[in-house]
Amino acid sequence: MKTKKTHITLLSLLLLLSLHMMGMAEVWGGASSEPENLLKQGDVCRKALYRSEKDMKYRHNWEKCMSIYKKVYSQYPESEQAPWALYREARMFTELYDFSGRDSDLDQGIEHFKKFTEEFSDHRLADDAQYRIGEIYYEILKDHSQAYVEFLRVDIRYPSGDMRPQAKAMLEKVSALLNKHPSFPSGLTSVKDIRHWSTPTYARVVIDLEDPVDYSADLLERNSEDQQTSRLCVDLEKTRVNLDIESFVTIEDALLQEARAEQLTPEKVRVVLDADSIDNHQIFALHDPFRIVVDMHGAQTEKRRSTGISRKEERPVENEKEKTFENPIPIVEQLGLGVKTIVIDPGHGGKDPGTYVNGRIQEKDIVLSLAKILAKRIKERFDCDVFLTRDKDVFMTLEQRTAFAVAKKADLFISLHVNAYRTPGIHGVETYILSSADDERARTVAATENATTEKTISDLQRTLSGLLLNTKVVESKRLATEVQGGMIVEAGKVHKGIKDLGVKGAPFYVLIGADMPAILVETGFITNPSERALLLSEEYQEKLAQGIVAGIEGYKKGLEQVYRGGG
Repeated sequence: MKTKKTHITLLSLLLLLSLHMMGMAEVWGGASSEPENLLKQGDVCRKALYRSEKDMKYRHNWEKCMSIYKKVYSQYPESEQAPWALYREARMFTELYDFSGRDSDLDQGIEHFKKFTEEFSDHRLADDAQYRIGEIYYEILKDHSQAYVEFLRVDIRYPSGDMRPQAKAMLEKVSALLNKHPSFPSGLTSVKDIRHWSTPTYARVVIDLEDPVDYSADLLERNSEDQQTSRLCVDLEKTRVNLDIESFVTIEDALLQEARAEQLTPEKVRVVLDADSIDNHQIFALHDPFRIVVDMHGAQTEKRRSTGISRKEERPVENEKEKTFENPIPIVEQLGLGVKTIVIDPGHGGKDPGTYVNGRIQEKDIVLSLAKILAKRIKERFDCDVFLTRDKDVFMTLEQRTAFAVAKKADLFISLHVNAYRTPGIHGVETYILSSADDERARTVAATENATTEKTISDLQRTLSGLLLNTKVVESKRLATEVQGGMIVEAGKVHKGIKDLGVKGAPFYVLIGADMPAILVETGFITNPSERALLLSEEYQEKLAQGIVAGIEGYKKGLEQVYRGGG
């Protein structure tokens, strides 16, 4: 009897000790939290349901378990358990469909998986949720075109996800089915590539497509506690994403943080550009081949350019006054309008020879030689930085050249070219600014340099007005006039028959998007035998370079006069 009482006493002590330890665990923070307890209840409910075929036949048993999961993510959305609860409820809806046959249950499952990818995009199950959506469309709904879209989103949105290999395998499988039994809309244009150039204050993105498409854009500002970011969405109608393009690009230490192309619907692609706060942007299309160009400027660049704040603005005011008194700073430099950086663009290059004669004398070689001489003379004459878009025989796209100049924060942009015409007797020097074409020959020159058709030039002219809003037209014309005059004077010293063809306007692709004074110089006609011989001579190139330098100097002096009230 005594032994039995002793056992009871020991059991009581152990029970009390256990209760005490449980109480201490709560004090120490070891007790389960409410969302954790709820998730466990939901899991117990779900597993018990799946063990009973009889219980699975009744809807209220499913709803009982799913309501517990819903309570977790709706009442505790910031908890670690919230995404798990949402994912498990989504799966339960799709599994309930097998018993109920209700389309609404399957729709709820899809919506819950979509909610997961939106609200928990960084969770390790996000790619699983997106993949599951693809499976539903493929296996249950038999909608192969939408399944293709959903599997493609796994490939694009989650490049490091463990579901990406399976998604790529499914893409190949679905693609084969679509090619065999086309259910994907026909006549869609492919997005071939996304190219980009970005600095901390400027970005240019080029979207390459097979054919012209309609497009629209929407800028969304997103505020967070520590910073404001922007998202620019460009929607492309009647398009699809090619599998072989790099459709997800992450960029560090630049205005553009991320660029991606995703199949929004079977007939629409959305290109999403995530960036630091965007001050302004412009979008335009170029042809032959068709591509959409997006220019974005950050606050720092626009603040300096639009308000004219000097690079020295952070110095105390009294120190600036003392320095100005002792060593006067030109007014244009005080306003931040001085010429401190010049970008010279030798046209064409690499696989693009430009105009040529007999396949041997090529424009790309003449302008590169001239550009190197010009860069040397500018450095000798002025205290400024000089950059060449190319310093060797390499290919650069027209939009890349402009992006280079903007990225370098150039104060002047000078693109060098050699002219050509069907009549050998035509000769002379002319300088262009970005504008509608002044005459038929200007349209021909622009079409030649743009490597496009004159019809395309006519189409571009109708949309050019909007592109000119951010272009320094007046300053470009001043620069063009000075440079044209300088070349006529200097080159005329060795070429008495030089012809002044003047300053003209035309829609040159290479000048579109330049936010500094920008000109395109046609230094002569390669199709004119005597002018061709001159263009090939170092002496004549030297004189042309001296003329351009004289033009830059005249432009700088003109700025001084304007801002001193003398012009």
